[in-house]
This record gives sequence, C-alpha cells and structure tokens, in this order.
Amino acid sequence: MSQTHFGFSTVDESEKATKVRGVFDSVASKYDLMNDLMSAGLHRAWKAYTVQVANLKPGERVLDIAGGTGDLSRAFARKVGESGVVVHTDINEAMLRQGRDRLLDEGLILPTSLADAEKLPFKSESFDLVSVAFGLRNMTHKDLALAEMCRVLKPGGRLLVLEFSRIAEPLRKPYDWYSFNILPKLGSLFAGDAESYKYLAESIRMHPDQATLKAMMKTAGFGHVDVHNLSAGIVALHAGIKC
Repeated sequence: MSQTHFGFSTVDESEKATKVRGVFDSVASKYDLMNDLMSAGLHRAWKAYTVQVANLKPGERVLDIAGGTGDLSRAFARKVGESGVVVHTDINEAMLRQGRDRLLDEGLILPTSLADAEKLPFKSESFDLVSVAFGLRNMTHKDLALAEMCRVLKPGGRLLVLEFSRIAEPLRKPYDWYSFNILPKLGSLFAGDAESYKYLAESIRMHPDQATLKAMMKTAGFGHVDVHNLSAGIVALHAGIKC
C-alpha cells in the first residue's frame, strides 16, 4: 500500500483522510478564534487580498473548496450578487456545519456540499472561479485535486490557492521557533488540543514551496500561474488561469 505524510509522520494513504478529519473535528468549534490568535488577525488581510485578486463580477459562479467556516464564501457571495452562485464545500462535516450555521446566522443561504476535492461532484466547465484556502496541504493527492479543480473550471476560469508556504530565509528560524513552541501551547490553552496544532506546524513544512506548487498547477492544466507572496512568504496566493 502507498504511503504519504501526515505532518512529519508517515502513514498509509488510506489513513490520511481519517487522521486529517480527526484534526478538524477536534478544532472546528474554535477554528475562527485560533486563526485570529495564531496569525494576530493577519488571516483576515490574506483572505481580503484573495477576494481582491478574484475580481468577481455579478452573475459569476464560484466553487469554494475546503470552505470551512465560510469566510471566503461570504465575501464571494457579496461580489457575485443574487444573479451569481457560490457553492460552499468541505470534506469535513464538522467544519461544514460550522460554516453553514455561521452563514445562515448572517442571512446567507448558499448551496453547501460535503465534497472531496480529489473527486469533485460537479460537471466539467461549471465555474468561473475555484478557490481553496488553507486546505490543499491536507489533501493526500494534491495533483489529482488540482486536476479536478481545472476540470470544473470554464475555459479562462481562475483558480486561487491560498496556502501556507515557504517564508523568507532570514525569518525562518524565529518562525520555526514560534510554530513548534507557541502554536501547540495556544492550541492547548484555547482549543484544548495541542496535537492538532503540532500537526499544523508540521504540515506547513511538508507542503510544496511556491515554485513547486506553481509547477504542479501548470501540470494540472493551468497555462498561466502568478504567485503572490504575503507576509514575507508565510502564505502565498497562487493564481492560475485555465487556458
């Protein structure tokens, strides 16, 4: 049986999805609070920048993969208006419920789907934009997921991948110290779960760097890919166009 990484550990491919699901089942109720604490609120600026780059127009169709608690789905829905569609998806039911309930509390009723990015349940050439924020690194077969995202996009459609990436070299040591010493403690104090945030730090290091992910997107069918480094490369926004 093929093996893959789960953080720094090696597991059978068939086990990874279950392990990732366990992480997000554990943190779902505290996900938004922890995002604010871990990034000092910067995740809001990263997502706002993503919405700007998306440059959505009224009436467009959007697929939000690994949409979690719905930050991007909400912002996209405002841009496409009543004539557009935003489909809010996640592979994790606990996260999807958190997002759906939060969107409903704000008066937004969006199509919601429990969906595996490696086997998307949507017709080819269905969407103008696909986004995935902080979800790609948890996928077992990233190449298959990227190919599926390309498949469901219309010709000329855009893929936005917002993900932790490779920080600039001068900041690497302090960033590593923060990631492996402070993040688990924050997880323990505020979410009652240090191990899930230890996994978070490890999964970031195992994720492809900016150049590698750009090459993967081109292989998946995106003819042009721009890379936007944010906060010195703590995260990067990869923007691909399906040709």
